[in-house]
Amino acid sequence: MIDNLRQIGRAVLNSYSQVFFSDNRIFALILLIVSFIDFYGGLFGLMAVVITNITGFLMGFDKRTVTKGLYGFNSLLVGLGLGIYYQPGLTLVLIIALSSILTLFIAVSLQGVIGKYGLPYLSVPFIIGAWVVTLAAREFTSLGISERGIYTINQLYTLGGNFMVTIYDWWNNLEIFRPVRIYFISMGAILFQYNLFAGILIAAGLLYHSRISFSLSIIGFLTAYVFYELTGTDISDLNYSYIGFNYILTSIAIGGFFIIPSSRSYFWVILMVPVVALLTISLSSVFAVFRLPVYALPFNMVVLLFLYALKFRVKPSPKLSEVFIQQNTPEKNLYSYHNDRIRFRHGEVTVKLPFYGIWEVSQSHDGEYTHKGEWRHAWDFVITDKNGSQYKGEGNEPADYYCYNKPVLAVADGTVEHVSDNIPDNIIGTPNIRDNWGNTVIIKHKDFLYSSVSHLIPGSVKVKEGDKVRAGDPIGKCGNSGRSPYPHLHFQMQATPYIGSKTTEYPLGYYISHREKEYKLNSFNFPDKGEKLSNIEVNELLNNALEFIPGKVLEFKGSYNGKQFNENWEVGTDEYNNAFIRCMETDSVAYFENDGYMLMFRHYEGSKNDLLYWVFMALYKVQQGYYEGLKVEDEYPLNLFLRKRVLFLQDFFAPFFTFLKSRYIIEYKNIDSDVAPTFIQLKAIMQNSFFDKILREVASQIEIREKGLNKITIEGKGINIFAECTD
Repeated sequence: MIDNLRQIGRAVLNSYSQVFFSDNRIFALILLIVSFIDFYGGLFGLMAVVITNITGFLMGFDKRTVTKGLYGFNSLLVGLGLGIYYQPGLTLVLIIALSSILTLFIAVSLQGVIGKYGLPYLSVPFIIGAWVVTLAAREFTSLGISERGIYTINQLYTLGGNFMVTIYDWWNNLEIFRPVRIYFISMGAILFQYNLFAGILIAAGLLYHSRISFSLSIIGFLTAYVFYELTGTDISDLNYSYIGFNYILTSIAIGGFFIIPSSRSYFWVILMVPVVALLTISLSSVFAVFRLPVYALPFNMVVLLFLYALKFRVKPSPKLSEVFIQQNTPEKNLYSYHNDRIRFRHGEVTVKLPFYGIWEVSQSHDGEYTHKGEWRHAWDFVITDKNGSQYKGEGNEPADYYCYNKPVLAVADGTVEHVSDNIPDNIIGTPNIRDNWGNTVIIKHKDFLYSSVSHLIPGSVKVKEGDKVRAGDPIGKCGNSGRSPYPHLHFQMQATPYIGSKTTEYPLGYYISHREKEYKLNSFNFPDKGEKLSNIEVNELLNNALEFIPGKVLEFKGSYNGKQFNENWEVGTDEYNNAFIRCMETDSVAYFENDGYMLMFRHYEGSKNDLLYWVFMALYKVQQGYYEGLKVEDEYPLNLFLRKRVLFLQDFFAPFFTFLKSRYIIEYKNIDSDVAPTFIQLKAIMQNSFFDKILREVASQIEIREKGLNKITIEGKGINIFAECTD
């Protein structure tokens, strides 16, 4: 029962903040208070939200959607509008109850109809619900029009006494620059409050919630204001249709919520707001015939048209990218997007090296002998010894070369498109110019992306056209066929499935560079000539410790700044097959990806005072091979480690440039045996910096034993954690 009430409470609060695409509870409380400036308007708005959310739970709709307030905010707007416009009474209570349920059903239906196109229903359910009631109410003789707007002071006195009245009078009598006054009134109009005081409170709440949304609201409104001035139209007309809330909501939606904030999204805000103005003015004339306000119809039309049009782009631009994982603030969306683009390359295939062991690049892009023009983006690989030689003995026979007869692997999952396997190997120094590519296997990984490996030994190809292959599957052996003076492996990526196709510039996913005893992890990079490299050679002890299988439970005990704690984690997957670790005590969740070579945590939800949060930070990016002294570096999303007050100014400039950084470094410190290790020690450093000046640093030591994660220590200013796994 208590859990159900808590769930309803969260759903009610989120219904208020969702009006501004938010889930911030403090902002929700501000909006709740503002709605009660008109007491009965606020009361009926709250009633509509409660009825909608309880109905949603009872009907068995998705609890997460209901709890997030995604159904309730439309009913809130219906309840506010009707509660302010009509006199309170039993008739109004009945109508609001019915309209709340109607609005809920409209929202659920639209979710099914336009949701399949990946589009939000925005406030369309509110518009339809409000119109239905407005038209029907003209026949309701027991429902009178409210005159409470005349007695606003009395309402405020009831809400907060003399203090509230004094504040209201002071703000509304301020001498404020005309555009600023209209901006605040427009902000208040979103909750049907046509006064300066309400607008200032909402703007303050929006600023607290999101600096990007706040700045976009100003940009969008000022763009509309200039357009109205240029066209000679009066934006300050208090006819509901002409209040600037349409421009404020449009700018936030296009500029930073559904689109990743960037200079390009801001440009589209400036371009699309005048379109909203045109629709607002023209539709007002049409709906005036029916004596209906257009409400937020222009905002809904333009945003939905814009988002729908983006889905028809042949080649989506990273400079104008849709939000795929919604985190309910433009800042979080932006910081996570930049980080994920670099770390995960969503939508791209991660290409591995086509061999086992350590090979050397003998010819890279724009090579000395071949790899020219349309075929410039290719690599040749060989194996060399410690003296730099490619062969043993005199090197007169192909078998003298270290790379000859070595397995060649599929670089990613795919389907075999082409196989040639009958071209003989060459005598050393005598390339076959006629059969240029020699024996070759071409694999399709996705549309317009193929890999090609050439110069294989005749008869060594293990696959045939149409076969499905997985990354790392052997597909042939390195030889000396085709235009090959000595045994080597030619590798390229291309956009078409034909032998000899022009090459595509495409990076290798993750690989290790070997320089004497120095190692470097490369991520989505292009190796140069002379570089010795290998795929990540997985360490079994490390791999087992970081293999978080769904259903696995981890138990920890320790001290947090001197206070003893116990924390239990459970590994699971959600309905979208995203893997996560959940803290059973606090319900915090850390999402991760693990392909057996790389463990990368990607998203965290919950308290930053949990051990789970600090382990998430310490194991943020771990390659699962052990290389003594190797340092792996990455960057956190800024909002993950930096405190909110430190980020405040950065948030305003984040769509254009960043002057703060949040850096991650993990070093492979110690192993007790290269052959059969039972102990590995890693050290992670977490840093915040302003330009190059370090603001904060936290260090972590991770000890791994045969049973898995063993001991973890976290030390930094104001933080001292020791934890031991007891399972």
